[in-house]
Amino acid sequence: MADSAFFCPLPHEGVLAVRGSDARKFLQGQLTCNLNYLDEHTAGLGARCTPKGRMQSSFRILLQGDGCLLAMASELLAPQLADLKKYAVFSKATLTDESAQWQRYGVQGGEAALAALGLVLGDGEHAVARAEGRIAVRASAGRTELWVPADQASATAEVLAEHLAQGTLDAWLLGQVRAGLGQVFEATRELFIPQMINLQAVGGVSFKKGCYTGQEIVARMQYLGKLKRRQYRLRLEGSALPAPGTPLFSPVHASAVGEVVLAAPAEGGIELLGVLQADAAESGEVYLGEAGANPLVLLGLPYELDRDREIQR
Repeated sequence: MADSAFFCPLPHEGVLAVRGSDARKFLQGQLTCNLNYLDEHTAGLGARCTPKGRMQSSFRILLQGDGCLLAMASELLAPQLADLKKYAVFSKATLTDESAQWQRYGVQGGEAALAALGLVLGDGEHAVARAEGRIAVRASAGRTELWVPADQASATAEVLAEHLAQGTLDAWLLGQVRAGLGQVFEATRELFIPQMINLQAVGGVSFKKGCYTGQEIVARMQYLGKLKRRQYRLRLEGSALPAPGTPLFSPVHASAVGEVVLAAPAEGGIELLGVLQADAAESGEVYLGEAGANPLVLLGLPYELDRDREIQR
């Protein structure tokens, strides 16, 4: 299923809406991404950090109506909403949970199904297409997020089912793992700085936008620091799926050297994204649990880390 065409609902994420005349200005001072790069045809990725640069949430962000929509792990939505409201009191911006107003689908390899809905994506990395209130966003190569107003969900699902098999959320998440797109969940909240999940490599951090919460730490790491921990893609034998935040170990260090970011079942095993100390990854000996049990095999990512290119965003 992971390499075939399918669609599936995305119930693991919620939608935070920020609306009003000051919505974009307010968020520009809160998020790692540059909202000036967003328009009707372009979405983006981003994160919200603590003053120490640790990610409280990560999300996909797009423009809609008089504001912005952010899709993030459902368990993070309520605390992010409550915290952001503290800073929005002096802005003409209204923050709400719009999860119930949207039905979101993951669509893999479904160009014909999207075309039947009037949605044809351009070539951009985070391209957006819109038709009759529906919004399609390129998530990665061959993968599209479809945002549908709740009152159109049933009709949209019927069109999708005419063209595609219905798949599982696990199959969609495997595509996310293979695309190297890390994500923050409750178990990993405030654990990583953005560069640890390679967010800067996929356009989720702007180094030209100016100040935002945590910006000093994030910028210092990019320009002056040597990143000792970053995200890798790995393979694990077995079927017991490790949860986000599960420790990873190395006999070289005789201690934990990282954590699971996201894992999904794959053919004959499990594939996962994990944040690891670079020297542990380079040693070739990393384990889930105690050293010697559940060895992990390093796999490739579909992008390269290039600091000079990243700081131009």
